[in-house]
Amino acid sequence: VKHHRRNATANRPSVDCGVKDTNAKPKPFATSAMLSIPDAPSDICANCGKGNGKGEEENVNLKACTACKMVKYCNRDCQIAHRPQHKKACKKRVTELHDEALFRQPPQNEDCPICYLPLPLVANNIGVSFKTCCGKRLCNGCIHAQLKEEIRSGKEIEKVGVCAFCRKVDAKTDEERLKQINVLVEKGNADAIATLARYHAMGEMDFPQDMARSSELLHRAGELGCAEAYYNLGNAYYFGRGVERDDKKKRKYWELAAMSGNVNARSNLGTMEGYAGNDQRAYRHFIIAARAGDEGSLKNVKEGFMGGMVTRDEYADALTEYQKRQDETKSEMRVEAGRYQANPLLYAEVNPSMYAT
Repeated sequence: VKHHRRNATANRPSVDCGVKDTNAKPKPFATSAMLSIPDAPSDICANCGKGNGKGEEENVNLKACTACKMVKYCNRDCQIAHRPQHKKACKKRVTELHDEALFRQPPQNEDCPICYLPLPLVANNIGVSFKTCCGKRLCNGCIHAQLKEEIRSGKEIEKVGVCAFCRKVDAKTDEERLKQINVLVEKGNADAIATLARYHAMGEMDFPQDMARSSELLHRAGELGCAEAYYNLGNAYYFGRGVERDDKKKRKYWELAAMSGNVNARSNLGTMEGYAGNDQRAYRHFIIAARAGDEGSLKNVKEGFMGGMVTRDEYADALTEYQKRQDETKSEMRVEAGRYQANPLLYAEVNPSMYAT
């Protein structure tokens, strides 16, 4: 049964969000059990057999194969000598370990440090702001509540805008904001480094557009734990922005972003696998992204279910977890913040005297 391609949403600029048409019959997802490789004895050298605890050999210092961790060697020469026998099993085990990490459900979004509700997905492009004064990511519901209280109290309009977390006055100029970011960058704040990378990429804050410098900063931010930085770095290799186009590196950085919880990267990986004909791997990605709360991926999972590529239980589980994530990130103040952001004139109703002319 054919299933349909789905176009990417506006916040997925890199690739479409569907999978290729196919008449292939559904197959069960590959699991680590299907790929398992028997472990070699861990107390002897896989090449010469030394280190088995008998006689003088018991103190041999064995070191594991750095790739697969399955076997050990007493020295470099033994490792090289054993390589022809071990190469195939090692490569298979490395693939197994990689897939175990790649298809593990990533941790949920961090909580807002004020209301302690999970932050909305970055993919939804709503409800999250990075504060350059303290380096925290806050939900827009808490920011809105602080702003609303300031207006209600009759605070001078020029002084409105105190950080809801650290209570410092928000930067009023680009110069002040850049100074705050540089302080955070020196402290190793990953989000600040990623923000600086965006300035270089877009030519903002009077920086000349420098995609190569942007890529360097994204590397650094990703290594410090910023999933969005790895996602944008994968996009750079996909589009050839500041670096040469490279499909292997594109996949590498999207995978790193996905394993850190970025659903845009996860959805892109699903699309890549689908167009490569790896439909089962594609739907594994879409299911993980849907369970994390991504609406586009949930639609793809539904289409996979209707096309016979996803089981009823898998679809039901994805749908249940998706709804849980939606419920966890909702609050009355966040919903209200969305309305006020869409129509800022509503703030005038909080304290009409502040806006009287």
